Order: sequence, then structure tokens, then C-alpha cells
Amino acid sequence: MPPVSKLFDFIVIGGGSGGLACARRAASYGAKVALIEGSGRLGGTCVNVGCVPKKVMFNGASIMEAIEDAKHYGISVGSRSFDWGVLKNARDAYVKRLNGIYENNLVKDNVEYVDGMASFISNTEIKVNDAVLTASHILIATGGHPIIPKVEGAEHGIDSDGFFDLETQPKRVAVVGSGYIGVEIAGIFNALGSDVTVFTRTPHILRHHDSMIGETMMGEMERLGIKFEHNSSVSGIKKHEGTELPLELSWATKDRSAESSGLFDCVLWAVGRAPNTAPLNLAAVPGIQLNRTGHIVADEYQNTSVPGIYSLGDVYGKSELTPVAIAAGRHLANRLFGGAQFVTSKLDYVNIPTVIFGHPVAGTIGLTEEQARAEYGDGEIKVYKSRFTNMYNALTPYKPPTSMKMIVAGASEKVVGLHLIGRGCDEMLQGFGVAIKMGATKRDIDSCVAIHPTSAEEVVTMR
Repeated sequence: MPPVSKLFDFIVIGGGSGGLACARRAASYGAKVALIEGSGRLGGTCVNVGCVPKKVMFNGASIMEAIEDAKHYGISVGSRSFDWGVLKNARDAYVKRLNGIYENNLVKDNVEYVDGMASFISNTEIKVNDAVLTASHILIATGGHPIIPKVEGAEHGIDSDGFFDLETQPKRVAVVGSGYIGVEIAGIFNALGSDVTVFTRTPHILRHHDSMIGETMMGEMERLGIKFEHNSSVSGIKKHEGTELPLELSWATKDRSAESSGLFDCVLWAVGRAPNTAPLNLAAVPGIQLNRTGHIVADEYQNTSVPGIYSLGDVYGKSELTPVAIAAGRHLANRLFGGAQFVTSKLDYVNIPTVIFGHPVAGTIGLTEEQARAEYGDGEIKVYKSRFTNMYNALTPYKPPTSMKMIVAGASEKVVGLHLIGRGCDEMLQGFGVAIKMGATKRDIDSCVAIHPTSAEEVVTMR
């Protein structure tokens, strides 16, 4: 039988945050929209193996830390035992409910959901299952996946997706990678009771963030008992069946002449992510461009090099964050189907706030100090700093730091960067992010009366 042919105004490939937001917004304008998702689960990385289940695990880890703190406030807590399986099952049930909500929303918004893998036939035709879908506008929002390094025995490790499949808690974990994913997962494992070692290729962690963030985070992680192997290059894994710690990880370190090895029952790769483009048959779309990392090149309006084809989110590769993909998707749908008032609608990728759910949490927006000096020159930059102990720790014997850095430029002292690390910084950044997005100066920030006693008041009293 010949394939079934269906005609749409808009085809969205990918049922993650960006694809869902774009499809629903387009349908709200009356467009006939199809959304294709091949994993069988709507919500993409964020809902299924990213932000949402990660925050659930982070919350569990934070509760364990609070139980440890309780005794210093005169509060007696009974057994501090933890059941990984109970948390996992509750988390998975929550995610499954979200999958169903997303599917119901597509039905309510008249978006046709197609469960299957999409493959281009031409720049206007998509084959999925036994059908050919045609549209003059096609969005590629297929997301990304974790990279597994090409070392011997790499298959014995897991990636960040596999972290959420773990049925039992590992006793001794190696986290290979020190970007935000590695740092977040290492902190969760440690707070829940696993012995954790982080392997990093440099002396630093979180090297794409302001140095204050990385230095403060690493110091606190070490205080909490996480070990680091700096300047290390992992060479392979050997598996020894029938032992308590079956994975023998080998690595070389710049300051050691001989290779080192250690035993673990879990090795987690957190060495980066790559875009999901392989199944798309992009060869059928002459002229579409990929960059050196395999991301689909697009302009600030999400237009690729082929008219009528767009990319956004992790497959686009700029500011790979869930709210960014959602906002970019809505802007694109506005522009394509919302009428003349949206002809210039696009996302502004400048000053996007983001948070690292480490232990402690950190928030950042704008330029790092190094970036600001490179862009404006040393003479045009001024840096304000604050470092203190959160009042939460007034009664605890340990005094984890809260550190803040505000970077301003020019005679007006316009705020071009704000970097925060410590308890509560994840929640306080959003409001300051609004001010910075509006072009706030240091004087504007100072003019707001402080809320006392809070950590946030330090942002408006820095000198």
C-alpha cells in the first residue's frame, strides 16, 4: 500500500519543551499542526531525564542535609536511613503524570500528535511510520543526548540519562566531568550517602562560569566529602563480575608518571551532550548547514539556511536551557502564524539567567568577569563583591560561604553580570534578572531598600 499523505501548515519534529511550546502556540492561531515524537514520552530531556527528575532528587538530597543540620537547632530526628527505590518510584510516577498532561494539552489545543521517528524526504516532506506529512513550515526541535567517550569499556559506565534508571543507590561513584551536570549529580549522590569522586581535565570545575562560582563550589564540595581527581584523563573501565565494586576505572594525571586506577560500582559520564540529528536524514534537505559540533545552524529568528525549515533548543545549540527553548518556540510560532504584529518576533539571547543545582546552589546572569574585561576593557569595568555566612548557619559549627559578584561597565555602572552562590541564590536570581534585562545600573540596584535579614539584601548593599 502507498503511504498515507497528510497536509499541514506546520510540522514540529520533537516533543520536548521547545517543540511543545511552539506547536501549541501555532495551533492557537488556527494553524493545522502535527507534532512528531519518537521516544514515546512527551516532555523531552527536561521532563524525563533532566530538570524535573533532577530537581526531585536534589530536593531529596537537600532534605537529608537539613536533617543533619536539625540537631544544631535542638531538634532530634530519628533514623536517617534512606530508601533510593521509594524516591525513584515516586519520582517516576510524577514524571509519568506530566507525560500524560502534555499529551492531553496537545489534544485540547488541536495539535495532532504522531508517535514515531521522523525522516526527511524533502524540504517539505517528512516520513513517519507509514505516512508522509507535508508542510511549508517545519521545525526541528529534536534535542540532544549525552556523549559517551570513546575509551575502552565505556559501555560499563552510565550517562546522565542512566542516572534516572538506577534501581539501587551505588556505594562508590566516579563522576567523569565537572560541568553543571556532573557537579549537580555528584552533589546529589554525596548528600544521599554515596562516596563520590569527580574527575576533571583541568584544575577547575564549572570552567564556563565565573571563576568565583567554580572556586566556591569546589571548596564546599570538598568540605562535604567529595573527592577530586584534577588534571585527569580517563583511559578506560574494566568490569570484574561478582565483586562489590566491579568497575575498575583507570586514568592518567598530568602530575603523576604512572597511570592510576580505582574501584567503583558506578561510573557516570558527564562529558557533554550532542544534538539529535542522525535519524533525520538531513541529506534529503540540500543546503542545510551543521556547525562543527553537529548543531543545526540557524539565525536569531531560528531560520536555518533552507527556507521554511527552523531549528531551536538543544539541536540549535545556543543557551541549551528549557525556558530558552520554550520562549524561542513561542516567538517562532508568533512570527509564522500570529500576524503582522509579530513579524519581528524573536528571542533575545542576551542576559539569560541560569542556575546550577549543586551543593550549594549557584545562579548566574550576564558576563563573567573575564568576559566583561575582554569586551569593555579593564578601565571600564568595576567589580563589587560580597562574601558572608547565611544566617541559616548561625548555629551550625560549619559556615558554608555565600558569595556574590556584580560586574558593572562604564560611567553609568550598568550591570553586565551577576553571579551568586549559596543558600537561596537560585530563587533570588529571577528578580534581579528582570532588573538586569531592563538595563539596571548599580545605582538602580542600590536604590531598592534591603529586606532584612536575608541573603538577597547583600545584592542591594554591595560596596
